[in-house]
Amino acid sequence: MPSNRQMNNNTESVDNYLKAILALSGPDERSVSSTALAQRLEVAPASITNMLQKLASAQPSYVEYEKRRGVRLSPEGKRRALEVLRHHRLIETFLYEILDYPIEEVHEEAERLEHFISERFEERIASKLGHPKFDPHGHRIPATNGKMPKQRSVALAEVKEDGTYIVDSISDRNAALLKRLKATGIAPGVRLEVDRRANDEITVRVENRTKVLQLLPESVSAIRIRRSHYDHTRSV
Repeated sequence: MPSNRQMNNNTESVDNYLKAILALSGPDERSVSSTALAQRLEVAPASITNMLQKLASAQPSYVEYEKRRGVRLSPEGKRRALEVLRHHRLIETFLYEILDYPIEEVHEEAERLEHFISERFEERIASKLGHPKFDPHGHRIPATNGKMPKQRSVALAEVKEDGTYIVDSISDRNAALLKRLKATGIAPGVRLEVDRRANDEITVRVENRTKVLQLLPESVSAIRIRRSHYDHTRSV
């Protein structure tokens, strides 16, 4: 992916905004409210408005923004967001598979490095890893041309039927939660027997284990699953 360093005096902040909009807009690329963006980035609403105005007026423009109508990524903004996302997920995979970082530490390290690696360095990492398609959390790594597959998994919280599912991906935003889930055997690719209770509680049994686990809401919201007969296409 070619780099674009417009607004390079504030590259890290810009990249974080673009990634957050990409994540919140979902596969249907819906508009994202300033409130949702403020909550995601833990930034004051006034600061959100100021940055979105700057991103919208940049040349080239990174977003399409109207007050009270939300924000969408422009084609250039989406390209840059996917480029940074590719950097992030390749770095996570390199740290985990080559440098033996614990799974709960790779996200924060990748957050610091993703904005600044060169395209040559990105290519060397990808080659060293054998051009992986997924990061350690089960998230798809964007291709060099920015292509991403359609999302095929669903959030565990949205599952309506009991049955056997495969863990597709786990959110990387909570290091302590990642560590706890790993300790219970819950990881991408693992089969789960899911049982929804009448009071909306969810219990699971990890394959080859007898213990039934009652998941807390934060765990349920962090896990995405797919039916066990699905192919290996995973979510963003």
